[in-house]
Amino acid sequence: MTHAPAHAPTIPVRRAAPADLDALVALERCAFSGDRMSRAQYRRHLASPRAAVLVADTPDEGLLGSALVFFRAGSTLARLYSIATAPAARGRGLGGTLLAAAEDAARARGCRGMRLEVRMDNTAAMALYERAGYRRIGRYAGYYEDGADAWRYEKGLAAC
Repeated sequence: MTHAPAHAPTIPVRRAAPADLDALVALERCAFSGDRMSRAQYRRHLASPRAAVLVADTPDEGLLGSALVFFRAGSTLARLYSIATAPAARGRGLGGTLLAAAEDAARARGCRGMRLEVRMDNTAAMALYERAGYRRIGRYAGYYEDGADAWRYEKGLAAC
């Protein structure tokens, strides 16, 4: 299954490995101005059976993006915690590719739905999620460390 628009070359997405830790931390610093995950948090998530850390990379360009999905015991809802793309990869459909891979990872775990939060001022991310079939289900005031509000979205994941 391809996880990219037809006009864009496919950037492969795979499960992250401990060897990706430095690149993940560097991408986090580059992609986000706040609410960043620490090296220790990434290390913990890479080893956790309740998380899927996915990365998109190429031999020529290195790590271009990542997605982090959390799974709760006894729940059929996955939570997309983060999608990050390197500045050099923006506009290439990578966000959609990572989102589709995150959904596939959730389906593989038996999840029937995915939830996520997005900054209310992140119109590009909201457009991506809405194009992918996510619907807004709630609002969180002061959700981010800088006090910004968030929308909560949800999508049902049909079995493939």
